[in-house]
Amino acid sequence: MWASAPSPSRSTEGHAPAQDAGASPAAPDEPCDLVTVPARQGLEAVDILRRGGAPAVGSVLHDGACDTLGFLVPPGTAAGWDMPGSACTRTDGRGLRLPEPPELPGPDGATTRPADWLLPPGDGGHVTDPVMLREALGQAARLIEAADGRR
Repeated sequence: MWASAPSPSRSTEGHAPAQDAGASPAAPDEPCDLVTVPARQGLEAVDILRRGGAPAVGSVLHDGACDTLGFLVPPGTAAGWDMPGSACTRTDGRGLRLPEPPELPGPDGATTRPADWLLPPGDGGHVTDPVMLREALGQAARLIEAADGRR
């Protein structure tokens, strides 16, 4: 269960990477943070990351109602995450046991919903680079805004 609430710390200067670019992704038994976004934006971001080449996207969860997606990111990402329309929850490894999907935080950050893997942990790495994720989420938001504006 994801018991911790999203970090209240927000930065206006953008996200600093939580790990060196050359560092290996988190192993299955290491803690990860979780970035949650609305499903539509998350699915667009997954497509953007996949088109960007390997290994741009790590493990991704979806809640039971498919309202939100959760991207596993390196531990420490929550301390500097400031992407509007998303939340980054510091998990400190509590309840995270890959490959069984944990529960995602609800909109209030405290309640949880059952989750399942959209992209399960695999050989390509378990976490998504937070800088690349931020860029993909921004691009996804702009694509959605443009598509909705044409209606």
